[in-house]
Amino acid sequence: MPEWLVERGIGEARAVLLERGAIVAARLRWSGRLAYGAVVEGVVADRFPGTTSGILRFSDGTEAFTRRLTASDSVGRPVRVAIEREAIAERGRLKRAQAVVTAAPLAPTPSLADSLRAEGHSVSEVHRFPAEADWEELFAEAWAGVTEFSGGSLLFADTPAMTVIDVDGGPPEAIFHNAVPALAMALQRFDIGGNIGIDFPTLADKGDRRAVDQRLSEALADWPHERTAMNGFGFVQIVARLRRPSLLRLIGQHRVSAAARILLRRAELVSEPGALLLTFHPAIQARLKPEWLEELARRTGREVRIATDPGLALNGAFAQAVPL
Repeated sequence: MPEWLVERGIGEARAVLLERGAIVAARLRWSGRLAYGAVVEGVVADRFPGTTSGILRFSDGTEAFTRRLTASDSVGRPVRVAIEREAIAERGRLKRAQAVVTAAPLAPTPSLADSLRAEGHSVSEVHRFPAEADWEELFAEAWAGVTEFSGGSLLFADTPAMTVIDVDGGPPEAIFHNAVPALAMALQRFDIGGNIGIDFPTLADKGDRRAVDQRLSEALADWPHERTAMNGFGFVQIVARLRRPSLLRLIGQHRVSAAARILLRRAELVSEPGALLLTFHPAIQARLKPEWLEELARRTGREVRIATDPGLALNGAFAQAVPL
């Protein structure tokens, strides 16, 4: 059975599945979030008349849509629920988490490794991913929303309605041989779920469209989903289970927070002796929690210094060793 590798970072946990030395699937979880699979208690804040659904409020003030409430679960009553889908940020709003009433034991903070094991995966927790697991490359692709393939590229746009993927490619041969495998891998590398729209270049020939459809069926055979056939305009819609925000959404909707976390990972990788100097855009400073910097100092056994540079791009933050 393929084994997931889990790396415990500062402020986040990362998981990758490798095949022939390349990342073929990934997960990213930020600390402080109510994770999929958590079992927690909250108080009924509202009931939807005539239904078994309502809104549950937790001790930190966050809320979740909750189903399977009983008649006795009135407003103000404590209820235990399991998180079925995490809260997801969209432009201008935050979609509440979704939960279901349960009698399972409390498990408020399952680790990423535990969540993967609960899904039946084999997991190994590692101090650092092997060199061939290029997390920086994956992060850069998610940050840019672009994945290159021979003959073209995939352009990702995370909208409130769906994740839209524009296949910017050349002739049908490039789409068939290169774009489809790259697309299938990107869906799992970015951990994309929910509604997905894929806009291929228009293929006038029905035979070409059928060939791409068959290629998609083969490439996505082991990935649970439902899919439409390609229409005459080259559009394909996919629906997959949505349980958590994708890497695209976490990184794209929270760029400053993402930049702060990748900076801390870069700092942990510095091997030269000396104090650690973190240099970053000023916007990042407020997101670098004091406890994160303390954890970085503890993990590395170094003095940690910081410096801001307004000329740096958000994703241009770096860490280096400097003399004590």
